[in-house]
Amino acid sequence: MRYVLRRLVLFVITLWIALTVNFFIPRLMPGNPAEAMMARFHGRVNPSALKALEVAFGINTQQPLVVQYFEYLGNTFTGHFGVSLTFFPQQVGTVIATALPWTLGLVGLTTVIAFVAGTLIGLVAGWRRGGALDSVLPPVFVITGALPFFWVGLLLVLLFSVVLNVLPNDGAFEVTLIPGWNPDFIGSVLSHAILPAVTILVISIGGWILTMRNNVVTILADDYIRMARAKGLSNSTIMYSYAARNAVLPNLAGFAMSLGFVVSGSILVEYTFNYPGIGYMLLQAVNNQDYPLMQAMFVMITVTVLIAILVCDFLTVLLDPRARTEG
Repeated sequence: MRYVLRRLVLFVITLWIALTVNFFIPRLMPGNPAEAMMARFHGRVNPSALKALEVAFGINTQQPLVVQYFEYLGNTFTGHFGVSLTFFPQQVGTVIATALPWTLGLVGLTTVIAFVAGTLIGLVAGWRRGGALDSVLPPVFVITGALPFFWVGLLLVLLFSVVLNVLPNDGAFEVTLIPGWNPDFIGSVLSHAILPAVTILVISIGGWILTMRNNVVTILADDYIRMARAKGLSNSTIMYSYAARNAVLPNLAGFAMSLGFVVSGSILVEYTFNYPGIGYMLLQAVNNQDYPLMQAMFVMITVTVLIAILVCDFLTVLLDPRARTEG
């Protein structure tokens, strides 16, 4: 219980520091969203509207910095981040809500599949070290893991969209279809997600395989594995209940960090395929100096990573008795 309380206190302190940094970064940058909006109209808007725009964008420079800070904290915990400059006059929360499902469905599901599949393949490769699987996978995935996302994506587009013409090359669905739970729309969404999903899978699965394989090879030399074999336990029991349970712990920490990659979206992949997810939206926000949208996305990414790390710590305590003893 004491260990859990310490982790929760550390989570709260880290979250407060991250939110504070997120508050000051836009205010240290030159200009603000209201001035950027005024610049879009090339002086054709009455300057008296500047104050109203600042209030709408959630940056009221007429107030003291301390008041702005506490208003920012209140708006953060209630989900009110102001108006998006890129998608004016929509609220930031509404804009994010339209893009988040696409990223969770594509990047999130692909990341989970890569983690589960890579962990299982790495477990088998490490258990049967020196075999055919262990001899082929490491050099192959060392190469694929170093490839750029955009290069793999463009190569798949060239092969399956240009040469073979069997899969669409961009977008999330056919624009002529009406969104809804109908077979045509669902089929279009799935066909548009194949190429970006394969791109993420090819790049990311190698890291999980190599990490798990190396962990298993190291653990097989430990005394408790020899003891399990001396007790006459079956190979499957030793592999899953003894080796895998401890070898997966470092992978859990990496998986928790990768969840931030899920929420932020694979920017290069979404940009390559014009996929309307969080990563593509974040790039638009940076290009358009959309500070409220950037600020909300950074908060969302930070909170997601911190929660994932907290859950990972709890799972580590659950799986590893040594962590409970130290706690």
